[in-house]
Amino acid sequence: MKKILLIVAALLTLASASAQRGRGRGYMHATLEISPEGDTLEVLHLLPVYVFDKKADLRRYRKLVDAVIKVYPVAQIARRRMAEMEAELTRLPDEKAQREYTKSVARQIEKEYTPVLRNMTTTQGRVLLKLIDRQTDYTAYQILREFRGGFVAGFWQSVGRIFGQNLKSEYDAKSEDRALEQIVLYYEAGLL
Repeated sequence: MKKILLIVAALLTLASASAQRGRGRGYMHATLEISPEGDTLEVLHLLPVYVFDKKADLRRYRKLVDAVIKVYPVAQIARRRMAEMEAELTRLPDEKAQREYTKSVARQIEKEYTPVLRNMTTTQGRVLLKLIDRQTDYTAYQILREFRGGFVAGFWQSVGRIFGQNLKSEYDAKSEDRALEQIVLYYEAGLL
């Protein structure tokens, strides 16, 4: 019995040491809880692990991970640019100045990001639309309608639908986009 307790204690010590090493990377972390009787218990919190039955599911998941890695910085830039635009638009005196400002920003964004967007795959485009909605709380269609007008937004929605995209797609972290949300959280934590 003493040997079993000694082995369990040694394993807990090793688990604690590995948990301390993994703490900075976020893979797992350990906490000590002291019971009312004065006993010390080791509790390890592990991140969830996805298990795939089919290789096709694993390939799809890896494709999604690669898309998030490439597209997430662009979505963050979109959020920052949109906040800057909204602040500047409230500062401008009249509607004409606001229209000129939005057109100049649109030209600047088009010039800067057209090469990036042309090299994206369909999956990366879909992920970008979802992440823009996640970052800004507006769909791509709503952003276009707000800053460029309803006709332009309708035109780009039609073009997107021809190529299998939907600018009106919303981000749903609870059901449809649950795996995407988990990947984004891993990315934000520096695990990818």
